[in-house]
Amino acid sequence: MSRRRARELAFRILFQMDVGGTDPELAFDRSLAEAPLPVEEVEFARDLVQGVWEKRRSLDAIIQESAVDWSLERMARVDINLLRLALYEMYYRDDIPVGVSINEVVELAKRYSTSESGKFINGILGNLARRKTGSRPDSEREGKEPDPVTG
Repeated sequence: MSRRRARELAFRILFQMDVGGTDPELAFDRSLAEAPLPVEEVEFARDLVQGVWEKRRSLDAIIQESAVDWSLERMARVDINLLRLALYEMYYRDDIPVGVSINEVVELAKRYSTSESGKFINGILGNLARRKTGSRPDSEREGKEPDPVTG
């Protein structure tokens, strides 16, 4: 199974949902019509899409607090969705090494975003990875937004 292709599929679907308001199933159908994937990869992508979408408010709070001098409104939607994807993996998927999550979205940023996006995303995620202490933000377990500084 290629998790790289599944991540790319998840990113494209998340972007369609975020920017175009596209229904997840329609986005999956469109994306898979362009590039069919094995069932295992599709299921991994579905898990990522569902998880990121459910946690997007918490993930956005982390992004907002971590992106010095950048508001979410100023960031490219591509970059926000890539950051969400990596942060979801970092905080909610113990089966994926943090370094892999970061490297994968930096590569996607190089392909889908601006020439500076890879460095921007790597900087934010690298700082968060150094501060990350648990598998998910403690405050979320209590039903509150996570503290982006302490995770």
